[in-house]
Parts: sequence; structure tokens; C-alpha cells
Amino acid sequence: MNRLRIGLVGTGPWASATHAPALARHPGVELGGIWGRRPEAAAALAATHATTAYADVDELFAASDAVAFAVPPDVQAPLAERAAAAGCHLLLDKPVATTVEGARRLAAAAERASVASVVFFTVRFAPATSAWIAEQTAAGGWFTGRADWYGSFYAPDGGDPAFSSPWRAGRGGLWDVGPHALSILLPVLGDVTSVTAAQGAGDTAHLILRHTSGASSTAALSLTAPVKCAGLSVELRSEIGTAVLPSWDGPGDAFRTAVDALVESARTGTPHACDVRFGVRVTEILAAAEERIASA
Repeated sequence: MNRLRIGLVGTGPWASATHAPALARHPGVELGGIWGRRPEAAAALAATHATTAYADVDELFAASDAVAFAVPPDVQAPLAERAAAAGCHLLLDKPVATTVEGARRLAAAAERASVASVVFFTVRFAPATSAWIAEQTAAGGWFTGRADWYGSFYAPDGGDPAFSSPWRAGRGGLWDVGPHALSILLPVLGDVTSVTAAQGAGDTAHLILRHTSGASSTAALSLTAPVKCAGLSVELRSEIGTAVLPSWDGPGDAFRTAVDALVESARTGTPHACDVRFGVRVTEILAAAEERIASA
């Protein structure tokens, strides 16, 4: 297969800092063009990476073999449906949508078009953490798991305001960091069979999950934790002891690995474990948790 010509949808900080540089430098693909909801931002980002800024998103799709998305999830889902209908493979951001209906429509569009898809969960693709997840999945026999993801993004003295967005502020830690937690717990412990959820301080959500393996897990998810207590940890426990998720170096290497995965899936026709169907399952679990919180 010749190098995939990948278009980029999005011009915000995530697209500018991670997606565009990684695609421009990747030896196996060509950054074929950029479209954004702000044409001037698309023109500036395209100029930085010596590619084309498209005024019409469907023209970008027509000129691309694949499309990477760096836009809010409920903007991503309908645009990705159109990209799939145009025959483009999909490199999606998490969550693929914030409604089950939107996620399922996207998956159906990808299936109709027979296009490859990969959802970019950072921890699933970062080399150190990806290897750890594979090792724990192979070990099996886990009694319980725990994923604590305490971000201080919206704490008074928290994260970079450049990365603030209405969808993240409105949907909170459940939808922003919840997908990361599930992307670790599900492959190791199995699919979720029941969800209990409760609201904590700020946007904090607490989840209790039962898995097909018989194990249980918990997740604490927040973007409003005080800065001094922010951080993440994932641990698994069984009769052989405790396994703790290692640290990793930023999203750059992880995104390049996700690009590799899409190229391979497009070449072979073999679905990736983190394809859009897995993205749908994550959305279903988060929507169930949100419903439990709302009805409490």
C-alpha cells in the first residue's frame, strides 16, 4: 500500500500540539490537508506543516484516504459519518460521541463503508502503558481493579486555559477522563455487566463496575480536583499481588502508534481492538453511569 494520505479535522490546541506534528513527521503517511471550523486557523496550521487548508470539509474527505479528528465528540461523530461514506478510514478521538445513538450511527457508517477505524486512547497506545496492559491481560485472574483519574483542569489554579472547551466543561471528568480509565479496565477485566455511579465534589464521578471475568473495579474521575492532590493511578489486585500502571511520556509517541495501528488495519482489513465498536461500548458504559448519577 502507498502511504496513506490523511486529512486532519480540527485546529485547536490538541490538533496543533499533537495531531498535525505527528502526522507531518510520520514516515508512513502524508498529511494531506487540514479543515477547521475557523478557516484562518486552518490556513495557519496548514502553512506551518506545508499542506493544504480546505474550506470545505467534504473536499478534504474526497482528497483523503483517511481522516484524523481533533474536535469535540459531538462534532466529530456526524463529520466522521460523512468521512466514512466518502471511503475514508477513521482515526477518532475519545469519546467517539457523548450519546449512544450518535456513537452507534458512526459505527454503522464505518461498517457500511468497510473502512478501518482506530480510537485514540492515549494510555492504550503509549508504549510503556500499552505493554503493561497487554501483560496484565495475558496474566488474567484479577480479583479487582481501581482507576483514579484526578485532574485539576478546572480547579481555580488548575490547567492550561487554552485547552478549555465548552464540551469538556459541560460533560466533566466522566466523559473526558472516563474513556481513558475504561480503555484500561475493559481489556484486562472484561466487558462491563453492571454500572453503579455517584456524584462527588465538583464534577467528580465515582463508578463501581462488574466485569465478565467476575472481577469488580472502581473508577474516580474528575477535572476539578485541587491541584495538590491531582494525579492518576491504576492498580490491579489478585492472589499473585498488585500490579500498578507505569508512567509514560506524553501523547506524541502514543499518537504515532495509533497512526501505525490505523495504517495496519487499513492494509490488512483486520479490525483493531480499539476500533469504533470499542468506542461505542465505552460510550454506552459512560451513558449508563451518567443516567445512574442523574437518577440518584
